[in-house]
Amino acid sequence: MKKTIICLIAVIFVASLTVFGAACKEEEEAVADSITIHWAQWAPADNLEELSADFTAETGIEVIIEQTPWETFVQKYNIEMIAGSDAWDIIVADSQDLGNMAINGHFVELTDFVAEVGILDSFLPSAMFYYGEYPKGFERYWGVPVEGDALGWAYRMDLFEDADNMAAFEAEYGYALDVPTSWDMLKDIAEFFHDPDNEFYGVAIYGDNGYDSLAMFAEQTIRAYGGDLGDFETFEVDGYLNSDGAIAGLEYYRELFKFVPPGFGDAFFIATNDAFVSGIVPMTTNYFAFFPGLSNPATNPFADVTGYFTCPPQEGVDGVVRQSVALGGQAASIVSYISDEKKAAAFKWLEWFGKEETQAKWASMPGSFTCHEDVLNSDEFLNAAPYNPYMLESFKLFQDWWATPQYDEMLRTFSEILGAYVIAGEGTAEEALQEVTDIWTEIFEEDGYYESGFDPNDF
Repeated sequence: MKKTIICLIAVIFVASLTVFGAACKEEEEAVADSITIHWAQWAPADNLEELSADFTAETGIEVIIEQTPWETFVQKYNIEMIAGSDAWDIIVADSQDLGNMAINGHFVELTDFVAEVGILDSFLPSAMFYYGEYPKGFERYWGVPVEGDALGWAYRMDLFEDADNMAAFEAEYGYALDVPTSWDMLKDIAEFFHDPDNEFYGVAIYGDNGYDSLAMFAEQTIRAYGGDLGDFETFEVDGYLNSDGAIAGLEYYRELFKFVPPGFGDAFFIATNDAFVSGIVPMTTNYFAFFPGLSNPATNPFADVTGYFTCPPQEGVDGVVRQSVALGGQAASIVSYISDEKKAAAFKWLEWFGKEETQAKWASMPGSFTCHEDVLNSDEFLNAAPYNPYMLESFKLFQDWWATPQYDEMLRTFSEILGAYVIAGEGTAEEALQEVTDIWTEIFEEDGYYESGFDPNDF
């Protein structure tokens, strides 16, 4: 009898193990065998595809990178999200679209996840704030920074260091020609080199106002001279965007734009790089992600004499010195409408992407910029490209656009109204900024942002 009981227990134990093993196997199999990531069409997306091959080798999960041209990228994923589409599992979305995606339920909240896997502690706090957090200041996260980016500058060292140029500049302006240490100095340099009769121009900057290029450049000069886009916590715009500092900053943009090459009314990243490699400007602005083309002798005949610098500081109208850099780049977010199996695979990819060793390899790829703090400060990163030290410096200074759900309408009105002044010289800076201030204030009023008890975190 005792032997029978023992045998029965053994059978039950083995059966239990079998059931438990089957359950574990079922749980393991509850991870999809592939994920699709949607991003804009550019070199960093190609890099991400190459990098993700390592993830596939480790996990067996295939990673498909779908790229869409920049011109239609944001519009495309917004249309799909409104439709509740599961076309993609992860979207590497623009930072200013974060509030729209979070409030409307398009993205999965990652607050607990980024803390548990160490991303929150290992990535730059400023990067997590701008790329991942919404509402700002509430420590709720919806994205993991993928491509850290900011506006920077490239210049012709041979022209800046030419003895004749140096002597002529100092004679005209009363100080030495050098890398700009203020926005005022940058304009002096642009004016000095501007020689349209000989088809040489002072500077290459953005003029396109179709999406956010003009707006991103404008926010830098507006903030540098003492203005701002508004208060991101109270949503007040009046007194910030129409302030004396903001007016001075926009007037500066208009003045600097007088020294660009012909046809720059719609210039974006391709035009500014092209002007530089064509040898018709002494300096150009662009996102750091596009600077690999300037450091490569195969694409830039002046690569050996090309230097880089960070957006300079400036004394504002109130006497305070400020330094502001426009943030670019995107973060990876998980789409809410996908299956649990797809979500499990997407979380695995995000955790893998956030690891230091993955970030180190990501940062080694031309045009790919990590937001991992230790990797950014490593000698390997700082010595990998001539512009990397300035990228790190910019990361400590960058500021972003509004990330509220209304950002698209706000961006469109800002770009159209300010573009008419900066590019075409219509009206005055004060008139343009007041018009935008009135429109933005009305937008926030209509959506209840100024009502007593309004809570941006109530969604």
